[in-house]
Amino acid sequence: MGIYKPFHLGLSLLAGLALSALIGCTSPPAADDAGEIEFWTMQLQPKFNDYFGNLIAEFEAENPGVKVRWVDVPWTAMESKILTAVSAKTAPDVVNLNPTFASQLATRNAWFELDDRISPEARSQYLPNIWQASTLKDKSFGIPWYLTTQIIIYNRSLLQEAGLDQPPTTYAELANMAKQIKEKTGKYGFFVSFVPEDSGEILESLVKMGARLVDDEGKAAFNTPEGKAAFQYWVDLYQQNLLPPEVLTQGHRYAIELYQGGETALLATGAQFFPTIENNAPAIAKVSEVAPQVTGESGKKNVAVMNLVIPRDTDNPEDALKFALFVTNSTNQLAFAKEASVLPSTKDSVQEYIGKLNEKTDLSPLEQASKVGAQQLNDAEILVPAMDNLKALQKAIYTNLQAAMLGQKSVEQALEDAEKEWNSVVGN
Repeated sequence: MGIYKPFHLGLSLLAGLALSALIGCTSPPAADDAGEIEFWTMQLQPKFNDYFGNLIAEFEAENPGVKVRWVDVPWTAMESKILTAVSAKTAPDVVNLNPTFASQLATRNAWFELDDRISPEARSQYLPNIWQASTLKDKSFGIPWYLTTQIIIYNRSLLQEAGLDQPPTTYAELANMAKQIKEKTGKYGFFVSFVPEDSGEILESLVKMGARLVDDEGKAAFNTPEGKAAFQYWVDLYQQNLLPPEVLTQGHRYAIELYQGGETALLATGAQFFPTIENNAPAIAKVSEVAPQVTGESGKKNVAVMNLVIPRDTDNPEDALKFALFVTNSTNQLAFAKEASVLPSTKDSVQEYIGKLNEKTDLSPLEQASKVGAQQLNDAEILVPAMDNLKALQKAIYTNLQAAMLGQKSVEQALEDAEKEWNSVVGN
């Protein structure tokens, strides 16, 4: 299943440059068939064919004369395909993306701005912090759809072996746990990737620890006492041998392998991953439990959002918007959340989702994980803001943080160099 990869970071610099060069200089194609909506999703076939077949049939019955053509695109192909389609003005009418990726094209005027097209009443149905994820410079470019929040899956047996009763809730507790796990069991507490092209979890950790990544003008804002403390935190863990050495070379997939092999005590992931552990490592699954994600003194928690956007070149904007709002209304969100083991993004659907889980007396591991994830939604937010050149920001921070971890730079120098590198990218 290709539902959603929580820390995927979107469009490359090269693609962004290509798009800015192409938009506006390509002749539009012939108009689509009147009344047809082309709807792109990411890797949802064939698992959800019945769900979308019924959804589309219901929408078409309620809107005579409107036909929906569903096109499912492989996850790995979506970026290049939508880039090409937007550039050639042949984009679908409604497309399923994530805010980080969609924001790269929003800066190039690729999507309809929605603030004047969606009533305040309709907008108020969505969780406000989740709606904010699809805004750029206070302008809305997307409608929230399904969500995941990070949870902790932890090995109860390993914690008990180390004399620990509870999983960590803060970064300070996480460091103490890592030390105790290593001393008592010889294993590592956890794995997190510092590879610039991989997970954005370290960027999020800076925000959770109270740092700000960029200021209102887009310049580096992380060279502060809070940013220094965050850098120092990771440097200390690495230099004290409390992180696997592969954190500098391996991605998030390696974290999964280590946890399933019983080599780490906890895994930060999405609730929908629990069945994978049950399938791949049933012995580990039997001693695994779930807990809320680790945070800092800020109390901030992350959420990963999938949204629907409407390309500016659609020939049918009214029906496209009507369909996007239909897909994401509370009834349909709740149905899809149950079908796909994800979380909904409207207030009513989240309340009902949690309520139904609270009514059950014997939750499965997946349901327990989903409940923990859902209960975080009111406090969760997109921790890394939508911006141009996000990968360049991650590279500047990660490569310099790596240098400090390896003792090649002081923490102060690493922060200063990362600040200079990012500001050179944004021209400040």
